[in-house]
Amino acid sequence: MNPPLLYADETFLIHSALFEVYREKGCGFTELIYQECLETELALQGIPYDAQRQIPLTYKGPSCATPSSRM
Repeated sequence: MNPPLLYADETFLIHSALFEVYREKGCGFTELIYQECLETELALQGIPYDAQRQIPLTYKGPSCATPSSRM
């Protein structure tokens, strides 16, 4: 048996937003399209989020470029 989710209510709301985007757009779009749609849906549902948050990234010690800096 799996342990209960730490943030079960928040997880449910996020999943609901994801499924709403999928129902509305379907499949076949790029990640960027889904990201923009999800940002809109999260805002419509009043769910706070940080899009493309910068996080420190290291690999075997040295710092690496953050993923969004390579776009």
